[in-house]
Amino acid sequence: MRAAVVVFPGSNCDHDTYYVLKELVGVETDLLWYRQTQLDRYDLIVLPGGFSYGDYLRAGAIARFAPVVQALPEYIEKQRGIVLGICNGFQILTEAGLLPGALARNISQKFICKTVKLRVENNATPLTQLLSYGQIIELPIAHGEGRYVAPKDIIERLKRNRQILLTYYGENPNGSMENIAAIMNETGTVFGMMPHPERNSEKLLGTGDGLKIFQALVTSCQLSV
Repeated sequence: MRAAVVVFPGSNCDHDTYYVLKELVGVETDLLWYRQTQLDRYDLIVLPGGFSYGDYLRAGAIARFAPVVQALPEYIEKQRGIVLGICNGFQILTEAGLLPGALARNISQKFICKTVKLRVENNATPLTQLLSYGQIIELPIAHGEGRYVAPKDIIERLKRNRQILLTYYGENPNGSMENIAAIMNETGTVFGMMPHPERNSEKLLGTGDGLKIFQALVTSCQLSV
């Protein structure tokens, strides 16, 4: 299998994510410039964290028009592989309408950078299959617009379909509705999460919990190849 980590102007977690996939998980991985639209060769595409286009207008509001993002609907519709958006990548996916809801300003109106506890709400997905239901993991967050919001009917649909994968545990740092930290689309092919698994994928950086998320995605991709 082959993975791609998209590089936008302003991305700052692209090389971190590339390192985890290539060096720690052992997958052939490319850094993919945002102008590229040929995605068929990739089984996993990651939109990394950072500040694409300086977060002008809204986080992800400009990046949604990037050629690579415009090519994602066809990639997803044809079930070419899995798409993961981390932090700014999650914001881009919601702005592009590829995931429901939106990421609004933190309830505190401040940028938050800290390690948080998360509870696994569904472990029967490509993202969470190596974790246990109800397991508490630790991952860093670093965002100013991470408060997940959506109309009530969307929230109820997410709950009914078990599309909520991770929730903030013990503390809701940004005021997200239903403590939501990570979701997926209805087909389980597009994932968005505000915490940064690449920043805790080695014991040197903490618990190493993030590595299982990347390993789980790669395992799913390899099974479908």
